[in-house]
Amino acid sequence: MTTTPARTPAGQAAFAELPLGAVRPTGWLRDQLRVQADGLTGKLDELWADVGPDSAWLGGDGENWERGPYYLDGLLPLAHLTGDPALLAKAGHWVEAILARQLESGFFGPENNDDWWPRTVAVKVLTQHADATGDPRVEPFLAAWFRYQLAHLPGRPLHTWGRARGADAVLGVLWLHARTGEDWLIELADLLLSQTDDWEDYLTNHLITGRARTFDHLTHGPNVAMGLKTPAVRYLLDGTEERRAATVAALDNLERRHGLAHGVFSGDEWLGGRDPHHGVETCQVVEYMFTMEQIARIFGDGHYGDLLELAAYNLLPASCDARMTAHQYHQQANQVLVTVAPRDWSFSGDDANLFGLEPHFGCCTANYHQGWPKLVRSLWMATADAGLAAVAYAPAEVTAQAGGTTVELRVETAYPFGDTVRITVEPATAAAFPLLLRIPAWCTEASLTVAGAAVDATPDARGYVRVERTWTTGDTVELTLPMEVRTVPRDRGALALRFGPLVLSHAVEEIWSALPGAPGLGDYEVRPRKSWNWALATSAGEGPAGWPVERRPVGPVPFDAAQPPLVVTAGGVRLPEWTYAGNSAGPLPESPVPTGFPIEDIRLLPYGSARLRITEFPQAALTYDPAVSH
Repeated sequence: MTTTPARTPAGQAAFAELPLGAVRPTGWLRDQLRVQADGLTGKLDELWADVGPDSAWLGGDGENWERGPYYLDGLLPLAHLTGDPALLAKAGHWVEAILARQLESGFFGPENNDDWWPRTVAVKVLTQHADATGDPRVEPFLAAWFRYQLAHLPGRPLHTWGRARGADAVLGVLWLHARTGEDWLIELADLLLSQTDDWEDYLTNHLITGRARTFDHLTHGPNVAMGLKTPAVRYLLDGTEERRAATVAALDNLERRHGLAHGVFSGDEWLGGRDPHHGVETCQVVEYMFTMEQIARIFGDGHYGDLLELAAYNLLPASCDARMTAHQYHQQANQVLVTVAPRDWSFSGDDANLFGLEPHFGCCTANYHQGWPKLVRSLWMATADAGLAAVAYAPAEVTAQAGGTTVELRVETAYPFGDTVRITVEPATAAAFPLLLRIPAWCTEASLTVAGAAVDATPDARGYVRVERTWTTGDTVELTLPMEVRTVPRDRGALALRFGPLVLSHAVEEIWSALPGAPGLGDYEVRPRKSWNWALATSAGEGPAGWPVERRPVGPVPFDAAQPPLVVTAGGVRLPEWTYAGNSAGPLPESPVPTGFPIEDIRLLPYGSARLRITEFPQAALTYDPAVSH
């Protein structure tokens, strides 16, 4: 008698996620998660009814769609990574409520809302819970739900939000398939993708040019951020190598048509073009990060680690105040006024750039919590040949299986504020396995030592250096990634500035004002204390190579503008003709801008530390000789 072999996905992911908790934050990253736990994440259910005790996901008669699962998608991993007993109890209460309310049919969640989409988010939560705890109830629970989907999707297909975000649903199905190997799960994954919007075709062939004028799921910023992973998820099922090229083409198109100075495409609700007054929704930031984490895992290309860091170390901290007690719905690359006022968004309300509990709309209030915890989990992943790969850099400790033994890595670094990453390897027994170390594309002179000996740090075609040896306790790896201020050309002759993975902004001094009667921990407007309209003096002798760079210890609130870990002093020239337009910084004048004003020092900080900022600068053309007293 012969048996039919189990059907497996055709494309193998380059890396595998480690269980939640295998990577633990240390140093400044541990402090950042503590800031989050002490801020709005740790208190949201006490302040906001949509995730409070009356939530329909907890059996009440309150909000019954995505907000409860969104909140839990960040609360749960944060609880496990901090080990905070109060957060663990809150997350556990939600998980128990979800697991206890599955019908015999396999359907689960609020019975008065049968939308597929919020259950996709709940599946993401349950897989993380199972990875962290080994809870044996999760696999049969998901199997029953997935069988329900397989039976009902042909007659009630994905629609609206679920149709745009179908790739996220497939990730949950493949999580279970990796544990059970059952053929019908691949059938379900194929069915889900057949009902998912064709992001590959849209982003590579039909992407809108300029600002969207009407709502479309294909031009909605968070949908685009989620949809970007669709070709990579399809690759897992069909193994088609063209999916890699399609992903690159999609990102290139977004950068060319909607890319902003901080490195992420615009989406002030809808795609908005390249002008720096256009915003990026906080939901878009965290979903873009999750997408980059998944694409990096699937394709194993260091480029996606670069993009992940760009979002994580710049836009993510900028989306909140330094202590994470309030967040924005939209942030702007050139953000010089945070007030209740109309702005030239593609579509949003007058309060969309306030720092508060629920500016404009509550999706971001519920969803932004996933950003930092999922970054921690994705810093390191397992390779297909029993090694470990550094997807992104930050201080952390890792416990994982490699080379047939348990290995602990201690990663000591101030990165992204510092340029040295020191890794101590502690295998339980001597073992041979590879370490893959990502070399960022911006770094042209990386250096590497292993156990004190210099090693060639030239990356391979995918951006990694492979270090393979028999590791013994106490072996050390030291990777140095020299950083310098570099310029990024923008439209109209303007420039953006970067320093390693950090985007640099002119930090405009801030006046914070609390709005009366605000809910939660407060709503705030922010106004400039001084002028914001500066051009860069980049003529000979005044360019970035000569700007002083000061590194400081990272404080307990890592992205506090009052204690910045990095300060660059640049040469700037006032441009009084560059003024407000529509309550934002007006369009940049065409550069170079002739001016007779003197060069003055302006302070550049990491983008994530500056809540008022200029990130895209005009260039000044001096009409006098700066070598002569002016």
